[in-house]
Amino acid sequence: MTDTPSAARGHGLRRDIDLLEALASDEAQRAGGLGVVRLAQLVGREKTQISRALKALAAEGIVERDPDTLEYRLGWRLFSLVARTSESRLVRVAEPVMHALSADLEETSHLCVLHDREVLTLLSVSGHSFRVHGWEGRGVPAWRLSAGRVLLADATPDELYVRFGTTGEMPVPELWSLIQEARRRGYARVSEEFEADLVGVSAPVRDFRGRVVAALNISAPKARLGDRLDEAGRTTARAAARVSTLLGWEPRPAPLPRKTPL
Repeated sequence: MTDTPSAARGHGLRRDIDLLEALASDEAQRAGGLGVVRLAQLVGREKTQISRALKALAAEGIVERDPDTLEYRLGWRLFSLVARTSESRLVRVAEPVMHALSADLEETSHLCVLHDREVLTLLSVSGHSFRVHGWEGRGVPAWRLSAGRVLLADATPDELYVRFGTTGEMPVPELWSLIQEARRRGYARVSEEFEADLVGVSAPVRDFRGRVVAALNISAPKARLGDRLDEAGRTTARAAARVSTLLGWEPRPAPLPRKTPL
């Protein structure tokens, strides 16, 4: 008896899920991706079948292919869908704060998270009573954005080398210096580093453990925001601290230095 069309679609979906499970495995995460041959071994299917399935999934943004290694990893669209679900509390807590921030600065605010080497925008809110979606789900190299610099605040130099040391696009010592500067200031700022005439500020959002889990960002044309970039940074930092508090973070004062006996 042959499969009905609905049964065939079900089989195809299960095969695609098998591929996604393989790309989410510890092996794939350690390697940064898997090739067609290895994926065929893991799921027990022919290489030609795997290749066709991956091309279809890549066309929809569910997986993505590294242009250098030709290996596949989970794609930005899948991550965006999952993030909107798993980070639903973050989004619910942040959205009203972002509306107030955008109204205060009269600029669009963005809620961003880190995904591998990229910054992914989960939510964008204008200064009016509606949401804007132009950046949602888009990934941008972390080192190019102020949001990336605060999202990497918890990273060690070794972790930065693992993420960016082979790209050659941003020297890791320079990136480390920019991250530390943002930590000292309480927010990061960029001026025309990502795009001509575009400036922005970002501040870290922390969870109850104190770990940076997101960034609040304000980006705008230089002619409109450039002269008040530090003011916008401080305002954004206060908004990010508010979101952090709602997530359960309680900042602790730094310990006083010990007095040296005379």
